[in-house]
Amino acid sequence: MKNTIIAPSVLAADFANLQRDIEMINNSEADWFHIDIMDGVFVPNISFGMPVLEAITKHAKKTIDVHLMIVDPDRYIKTFADLGANILSVHYEACTHLHRTLQAIKAEGMKAGVVLNPHTSVTLLEDVINDIDLVCIMSVNPGFGGQSFIENTYSKIEKLKNLIIKKDASTIIEIDGGVTDKNAVQLVKAGADVLVAGSFVFKAQNPTETIAALKKLTTL
Repeated sequence: MKNTIIAPSVLAADFANLQRDIEMINNSEADWFHIDIMDGVFVPNISFGMPVLEAITKHAKKTIDVHLMIVDPDRYIKTFADLGANILSVHYEACTHLHRTLQAIKAEGMKAGVVLNPHTSVTLLEDVINDIDLVCIMSVNPGFGGQSFIENTYSKIEKLKNLIIKKDASTIIEIDGGVTDKNAVQLVKAGADVLVAGSFVFKAQNPTETIAALKKLTTL
């Protein structure tokens, strides 16, 4: 039985009631907290800074999955480890020396993730896939919530899954952007292990029930 990891994206939470929404995730069937850090340079938007992440990790009781959408992420690897990140993912497009970055993340005791923008091919990871704990495929363009899902994502997951099998890697696949109950099953069948859900969870009438329904739907 496949137990899909559900990771609500805190970017879609109510920032005026952040502790309430953190407690909701704690008490739900969600597995991870997905936290987007944006610098206004790599992506047009600016999101959480270090003090907000520190406040989140103080209350969160589940895995902290941090997604850096920033230029020169190497500068902050130790900082995010100190703030309580369990998984730290960097964009392929932001790293000149990706292998070195992955080693630096692991040296700080975190799992190392790589994020691919919609236009970035999975074949570019062939030489480093065995050093990657998680690959996050962006199924929307990074930087803003609430975007429409890009349909090419399914074939991209399948290509990545084939690469992981070919290289006998233990890498897991995460999908970020436009995840709903309408595409979740197809994503998991294509090979996804982790589903990041933002607007779909936090704009729901009952986020806890929505998470439970998504979890049940994707336990195949």
